[in-house]
Amino acid sequence: MDAGTIEKFVALETGVWDALMSGDGAADAALLSKDFLGVYESGFSNRTEHAAMLDNGPIVATYRIEQAKVRVVSAGAVLLCYLALYTKPADPGREEKMYVSSLWEEIDGRWLNTFSQDTNAG
Repeated sequence: MDAGTIEKFVALETGVWDALMSGDGAADAALLSKDFLGVYESGFSNRTEHAAMLDNGPIVATYRIEQAKVRVVSAGAVLLCYLALYTKPADPGREEKMYVSSLWEEIDGRWLNTFSQDTNAG
């Protein structure tokens, strides 16, 4: 996998994190497919529920994406896996870690996040 491909999908994923950091639910939803499925410790989430997390403002204060890996599933589907290190606005001094797998698919000429699963790294 060339570095340009990894950078492309990290940049797309960064858009989601930036929306979480700015509290912009519309920007978040714009990056998710209509049939988005999130799998989290709290359960399943669709696009509307994912964006609704931001109804009361930002849920992330800072973040870093590390150890990014990409697996090409098909010509129009790429799985991005990485370690996310982040803080929350309520506790900016406590860094949390989780592994994330995000499936990005090309739909109508745009790359959209169709599936994401988070696993706490402890």
